[in-house]
Amino acid sequence: MILSFIKYSILSLVLSSGVNDKNIVETAVSNDNFSTLVAAVQAGDLVGALSSEGPFTVFAPTNDGFAKLPEGTIDTLLKPENKETLQSILTYHVVAGKFMAGDVVKAINDNGGEFKVTTLQGSDLTLKLWEGSVYVYDNQGGKAKVVIADVDTSNGVIHAIDNVVLPE
Repeated sequence: MILSFIKYSILSLVLSSGVNDKNIVETAVSNDNFSTLVAAVQAGDLVGALSSEGPFTVFAPTNDGFAKLPEGTIDTLLKPENKETLQSILTYHVVAGKFMAGDVVKAINDNGGEFKVTTLQGSDLTLKLWEGSVYVYDNQGGKAKVVIADVDTSNGVIHAIDNVVLPE
């Protein structure tokens, strides 16, 4: 628990220092904790889309989040024949618009304790507060905790999450 806190505290410091001039992809590339995400974005041919003007809000799984997937899942998804599935999963983590943590918390509170957002993939994610943290829920009942919020980029914002959420 303490090691996890220290790791995410260091991640937060690294990500929050001077990244405003970098886009979402450049910001992710600059941090080793997103190396799996970067590999997936490259394999899914989404670098151009996530480097475009936006703005976008990305709920970005850390390497630890990807590691929670069943063994072999990442390797399978990175294969060229699974590009469409990979794109669907990745775009399920992206919302059009820039939603900072304060905006998200306000929207949750203003909407009876949860707020649905439509992803670029086309399905909804549900955002809720629990024990002072924002959680992202997928349509299958999976959830991810926002572990680092408000990583400002030139074309949006990244919220690092501790799990991969999956579309139906």
